[in-house]
Amino acid sequence: MAAVLNTFVNSFTKRLEPPVRQHLKNVYGCLSMSTLSATAGVYIHMYSELLQANLLTTLGTLGLLFALISTPDNGKNQKLRLSYLLGFAFFSGLGLGPLLQLVMSVNPSIIATALVGTTVVFMSFSISSLLAKRGRWLYLGGILISLLNIMVLFSFVNLLLRWSLFYQAHLYIGLFLMCGFVIYDTQLIIEKYHMGSKDFILHSLDLFVDFIGIFRYLLIILTQKEISKDQRKRRD
Repeated sequence: MAAVLNTFVNSFTKRLEPPVRQHLKNVYGCLSMSTLSATAGVYIHMYSELLQANLLTTLGTLGLLFALISTPDNGKNQKLRLSYLLGFAFFSGLGLGPLLQLVMSVNPSIIATALVGTTVVFMSFSISSLLAKRGRWLYLGGILISLLNIMVLFSFVNLLLRWSLFYQAHLYIGLFLMCGFVIYDTQLIIEKYHMGSKDFILHSLDLFVDFIGIFRYLLIILTQKEISKDQRKRRD
């Protein structure tokens, strides 16, 4: 085990220069803070009546996202931009509240399973991307965005057709795309740093969106499987 760990550390050190490693440390630090902020949002929605997910909180999420993107990093406004990021994450957690309440009504253990699964998947794809040759997976960007646009288009079509098979395919393809974006965004962050972009707050936003996306898809997929299993038991 120690030998495997040493091999991993050596490979990681050889692949990434010290400044890049420090930048990634800042990125993942912001990601951790964002995840905690989202957790607080979920808790407020589920266990407090102070704030509930609604249209206003959705507008707040979009407003904070726009504020973060439209406020360039000048080296002096990091605290302000970090507050935008954490606010966006908090409201994103609020937005997950209704889904999590539905999941708890089916089987509360699904939430823990989905969270562990998301963490394992996210870390696995992140590490594989970090250890890959620089820029190896950047070509995925065009493919992933094209597939995402197609999914959005067909989602609108399915609002009229209501095909359950298409909805199931949409879930699994969406999960696949989010995993692909983890690989792509991780390498893109490194490439942006080499091009002079050191905005670790904005870079962490991409990974946070990927993490939440994987978690949401896993929640829905696992919940549907649990409902199907219960229905089969009742028929038997």
